Amino acid sequence: MEDKQSLIDQLNLSGKRLSKSHRRIAEYIVEHYDKAVSMTAAVLGKAVGVSESTVVRFAMALGYEGYPQLQHSMQELVRHRLTAVQRFEMTSEMQDEDVLPTVLKADMLNIRHTVEQIDTQAFSDVVDRLLAAQSIYVLGLRSAAPLAQFFGYYLHFIFDDVRVVASGTSDVFETISRIRPTDVLIGISFPRYSTRTLEAMRFAHQSGAQVIGLTDGPMSPLHKEADICLSARTDMASFVDSLVAPLSLINALLVALALKKKDELNRHFEKLEGIWDAYSVYINRENQ
Repeated sequence: MEDKQSLIDQLNLSGKRLSKSHRRIAEYIVEHYDKAVSMTAAVLGKAVGVSESTVVRFAMALGYEGYPQLQHSMQELVRHRLTAVQRFEMTSEMQDEDVLPTVLKADMLNIRHTVEQIDTQAFSDVVDRLLAAQSIYVLGLRSAAPLAQFFGYYLHFIFDDVRVVASGTSDVFETISRIRPTDVLIGISFPRYSTRTLEAMRFAHQSGAQVIGLTDGPMSPLHKEADICLSARTDMASFVDSLVAPLSLINALLVALALKKKDELNRHFEKLEGIWDAYSVYINRENQ
């Protein structure tokens, strides 16, 4: 697989072999990568003072088919390097009327890329590992905590022993301290990656448990700590993490697991419906 760091190296060295205009583009990308990563060819050209076609030719001079391929490489490289300030600045000049369509379209694109790039064999493997586990730990910290809570909430309907780990430093290791080789830990983290999540995944691995990663791609550090990883795109439109595609992938896992335990789950829900009605857990339509 291409070493994404080579992109920056390539840009830094490009002045030795590129035209004056191309050197200006390369220098701008290196110095302002956090902004350049979200720019179209036309916008980048305007910022540098060259034409859109010059930007396209620059991308091709670096060996890419076109500018979109260069932009994708930049996005993969800087995704986990951006600070909150840099991520916010990426959209600070967005017009108010562009916010809604821009964010929704970005989320739609993340789901589409996830569908196109998902490893279906790995997906099936994850389903099998979860079905065979004695206990399931779902770990998600910081912005990934809501994903862990959601995943854990529905896993409780399917499995008897599910433990959600979504709190602070000491609580994480206290919760997973008794993890066994018969157990599975699912670590969820996206840029910027949580250090504590990686440490907990490493601890679970050393304890003999199976470790599953849910992250954004093959460059994620979760791959090193996991037996198997599933990827979902999370390109953000601002400082807010786009978790639409990861949530959709979690939904798919839940449905796949439920189908494998269809009869058992059906009986469980019939029992739960009786409990919910008896204790008025949900609003009864007849009383509305």
